[in-house]
Amino acid sequence: MIFRKKKAVGLSEHLTALEQGVAARDSERTERAFGAILGGALQAATGAEHLDAGPRLAALLPGFPPVGPRSVLATAAGFCVEQGADPAVCAEPILTTVQEEVRAALDFARRWPDAELPAADVEAVEGLVARLGGDEYEALRLALAWCGIEEWQAPALAVLCRSGQVRQEFGAALLPLARELEALGRHDLKCLVYALAVLDEEPLVVLHRPTGTGYEVRIGGIGDNFQLHTLLAHVLIGGGHLPGDAPSAASVRLATDPAPARGRSDVTAFGSFDLLAPDGGPIWNEGLPDDIPVVDGRRLLVLDTPAYGRGWNADRFFPLLPGRADLLRVLPAEETAAWFARTTVGSAA
Repeated sequence: MIFRKKKAVGLSEHLTALEQGVAARDSERTERAFGAILGGALQAATGAEHLDAGPRLAALLPGFPPVGPRSVLATAAGFCVEQGADPAVCAEPILTTVQEEVRAALDFARRWPDAELPAADVEAVEGLVARLGGDEYEALRLALAWCGIEEWQAPALAVLCRSGQVRQEFGAALLPLARELEALGRHDLKCLVYALAVLDEEPLVVLHRPTGTGYEVRIGGIGDNFQLHTLLAHVLIGGGHLPGDAPSAASVRLATDPAPARGRSDVTAFGSFDLLAPDGGPIWNEGLPDDIPVVDGRRLLVLDTPAYGRGWNADRFFPLLPGRADLLRVLPAEETAAWFARTTVGSAA
């Protein structure tokens, strides 16, 4: 008798079984295939297999029950994106489902009967369901969303940090919801909020109060105002337009290099300005370019003499996002004066 070696089942075959199980609402087959994918098939797959698997896994999200392991499925799709699968193709089902989960978490908060919201503790779901009351399935759905929302950040970041198109398409709808949920103080959604708030191809009017000069700059891919600060100093001081010490080449490279730094660097960036809103209030380095107010259709930022020296680690907030700040033009004196007139700080020149 000739014994034939059993052919190894690869990721694609397990995916087919998973797709068939979901389509047939066959929970046993779905669980078996999903377990095989997570149990080793996904990690053992080649790069080409990940390219195919990412969109297929993401496409299954709408068919997965809300009280099931949807975040795990999304994370598997996000893993494939990290291995090279197309983020734009995977983004719609991932981010649409993230939006559903954020809305469900907000609905939980609105329905919670006590004055103080509970901690987001997966181990406490059963008690939260009983306290919420009403339809048991719906209460479970909302409690799981409340307790598990942070698990959705990784797959969301996988697509948001790899595509400006994805950020532009989904940021406007999802950002206010994520901020509303984070403001409740029970979840750490900073990375999701920051990624959704990244500006791409954004025009920015920059006024330098000490010299009374103005500039039009286009920014993109900047994760926080530390990175913005460095890039503005590079363009305006390093470009010879403003006095002062230009940022080091190492700090500029960390802010702009398409290849992210490997691990944390020991490079320090130093502050060249105080960043101000048009009303004179501070724009914090810890904040976002999205914090800069829009005035007459343009974000308007005022740079002033720094009140004190400051420095920070030059690594960017999102290692995968290289920032850009391009000087489009130096504003003529009349246009600069018109922009200064829109502020309460005025020119010191």
